[in-house]
Amino acid sequence: MDEHEPQYTYETDPAVCSQAIQFDLDDDAHIHNTRFFGGCNGNLNGISKLIEDMPAEQVIELLEGTPCGRRPTSCPDQLAHALREALEKRAAQD
Repeated sequence: MDEHEPQYTYETDPAVCSQAIQFDLDDDAHIHNTRFFGGCNGNLNGISKLIEDMPAEQVIELLEGTPCGRRPTSCPDQLAHALREALEKRAAQD
């Protein structure tokens, strides 16, 4: 696949280890090319592979509200927030 600018970049909550998340959404709102910056590299790469080509709404349902230890949010939860924001932006443009 050709290198390109990601469609969406989300700056995460300072309470989590990753600093940002980038991803693309296709016309059917399926997720592609997810990248986390910072955080637990192996775990986040694994999540990125697992969610490839999944519907954004399904990923939001699975990951939203996931805490990290005593923190009220986590990198997966932040991904859910990023996806929700991207879907809202897309709906506002239609």
